[in-house]
Amino acid sequence: MPCSDSAFLKHSDNIMNNWFQFKQFKIVQEQTAMKVGTDGVLLGAWADTTQSQTILDVGTGTGVIALMMAQRSQARITGIEIEEKAAEEATFNAYNSPWSNRIQIINTSLQDFEANHPKPFDLIISNPPFFTNSKRSASQSLAIAKHNHLLPYTSLISCSARMLSPQGRIALIVPVDETSTIRKLAECHKLFLLRETLVRPNNLKKPHRTLLEFGNVATKPVDKDVLNIHNDDGMDFTETYKQLTRSFYLYF
Repeated sequence: MPCSDSAFLKHSDNIMNNWFQFKQFKIVQEQTAMKVGTDGVLLGAWADTTQSQTILDVGTGTGVIALMMAQRSQARITGIEIEEKAAEEATFNAYNSPWSNRIQIINTSLQDFEANHPKPFDLIISNPPFFTNSKRSASQSLAIAKHNHLLPYTSLISCSARMLSPQGRIALIVPVDETSTIRKLAECHKLFLLRETLVRPNNLKKPHRTLLEFGNVATKPVDKDVLNIHNDDGMDFTETYKQLTRSFYLYF
């Protein structure tokens, strides 16, 4: 999603070299339209990988979430990406990671992938493009990464629901104002809300993102909480955010 983590980038020379160094892997992002950002890292750190033997990362971009899934599990991971240059870069990043034998990147749309992939996944994860009616970028690759004309929420939820294993889960990060839409779509496909985390900059600001997890099997009560990224003075990250992302960011 288009949410760059400038707070981290300004503390390194990664932005000059167009790469981002995590504790256990490196992301090269020279050609990918959407660079490493807070949204993707949050989702990759938050998603529940337990009991997951197969994971699908929809709209993998640089491959950062796919690599985070590999670091956090022993699963076999498939990342799909419709934009050719991004898929090439994600393939490069996966190949040069410690988990290259467990990650496959495919240049395809979710709709075509579902039509040709009969096996279910235990976890389907996505940081999807979310602009719907706004003016699209003149750059085709940036338009694909930011706008959901090629991956509307209806397709994301319906395709994912059909590819999910009986005990599987779907993990997403979306803008807060799209949360109700996603929940209704999930309900239409008989998916139950399992977890929901509202994300906000700090206590003084309203939530701007929602982390959502759905599954075929209901759990009660639904696990709901709020995550602040920064302390209220804006001078440091909260301890909760640090704990969540500590396995990845060099600075924690």
